[in-house]
Amino acid sequence: MTQMTQEEIVSNTKTVLQGLEALRVEHLTLISNLNEGSKKDPDKSDIVMKNIENIELGLGEAQVIVVLASHLQNIEAEKQKLRTQVRRLCQENAWLRDELANTQQKLQASEQTVAQLEEEKKHLEFMASVKKYDDNQENEEQLEKTRSDPVVELFPEDESEERHNMSPTPPNQFANHANAGYEIPARLRTLHNLVIQYASQGRYEVAVPLCKQALEDLEKTSGHDHPDVATMLNILALVYRDQNKYKEAANLLNDALAIREKTLGENHPAVAATLNNLAVLYGKRGKYKDAEPLCKRALEIRENVLGKNHPDVAKQLNNLALLCQNQTKYEEVEMYYQRALEIYEMKLGPDDPNVAKTKNNLASCYLKQGKYKEAEVLYKQVLTRAHEREFGTINGENKPIWQVAEEREENKLKNRENTPYGEYGGWHKAAKVDSPTVTTTLKNLGALYRRQGKYEAADTLEDCALRSKKEALDLVKQSKVAKILGVPDENRRQRMKDNDNYDDEIKRIHK
Repeated sequence: MTQMTQEEIVSNTKTVLQGLEALRVEHLTLISNLNEGSKKDPDKSDIVMKNIENIELGLGEAQVIVVLASHLQNIEAEKQKLRTQVRRLCQENAWLRDELANTQQKLQASEQTVAQLEEEKKHLEFMASVKKYDDNQENEEQLEKTRSDPVVELFPEDESEERHNMSPTPPNQFANHANAGYEIPARLRTLHNLVIQYASQGRYEVAVPLCKQALEDLEKTSGHDHPDVATMLNILALVYRDQNKYKEAANLLNDALAIREKTLGENHPAVAATLNNLAVLYGKRGKYKDAEPLCKRALEIRENVLGKNHPDVAKQLNNLALLCQNQTKYEEVEMYYQRALEIYEMKLGPDDPNVAKTKNNLASCYLKQGKYKEAEVLYKQVLTRAHEREFGTINGENKPIWQVAEEREENKLKNRENTPYGEYGGWHKAAKVDSPTVTTTLKNLGALYRRQGKYEAADTLEDCALRSKKEALDLVKQSKVAKILGVPDENRRQRMKDNDNYDDEIKRIHK
């Protein structure tokens, strides 16, 4: 038998209902006739009554089916109506989600723009109030600090455990040190960038709550033991470290280290990055013995994963050397710096800034041990290479600044009125090759000359270092102001060249 549809069932039920109603009328007429006759037949009456009862039962069931069918139709109509409403609500919900996402993006962009404008405003206010003697006063104070502690370390504070004066960490160092070996996922990128931006500006009251909110959301969605949680823990630890909250930072880094070891494995580059950050933190607290094994383990991981001659291995060697230097383990310091120097020269070439930085730090190690000859050789190598890159091959007329300084020292008794700074001042142009490194080398070699009693040579190098720093600051200020005011790069470069009198200075040097 074929299955009947709901409509067919209802139609047939109504037909049966009409038939049963007619049959019931006939039976009522029949029972009435039997009761009125002269001869009553009880048996027939009973049979007819039973039939009437059955007919009424059938009528009741048929009516129930009809009513039920009508009710089902009403329910179906209501169901269709609700489905239509649900579809409309889903569409409205999707539209509202899109609007919310767009609004959030606009809000984040606005916050970044506001932060940038605030920094530009501060810079413009500074430029409006700064005076020439401010630079001179700052340079004199810096010179006094250098003379009191002549050895200047080169590597950034995130890598140098000797430097305790905290300042906001630049954004690129936040990202590199917190997340080395682990890419920031898309869902965290915007928030991650905001945290880094605020922290680099020193706005910790904004950066810390953002980071904590990110951690809370991550732990709810992904659980505590997730690499993304470790990433944000590293970021928050760096923020705390910049605030000198070393204990809180250490707790976060230890937690991040445990998560990364559990989820990524004990020999993952991200584990090495966390170990390095923890070692730097201990170094800042003066816990060099606790920091050294962490740094050595980070070195071992990077050697195994990246190879023994990778630049990141050299970077870790530099950090380890600084830790050992604070413990006066000078033999190990020399070994680590020499190996780092070999890696940089082999992989990055002799002109890479890291080569000069490592030579400078190795020379500073020699200087602290009283090995003046070895230190002097390295300092002169750095300055000579910077001179060659800027001015060409060295000859009798094209001399590096250290040679000029030594000649001034030799001639100080013959000519008490030595040539003023302006006559050789153009050499500060060479500092543009790698300004921080060259300037630091000038200061350190000047300190070495001063220890040897060569005060005229020391003054020459220190004066040149001050001029290089001042010129670098002026160029940065001019560049920032021109950028804010929308001055084209070509015009800006021409104006800087005119102001610096570049060609005239070069001619003076070669005379």
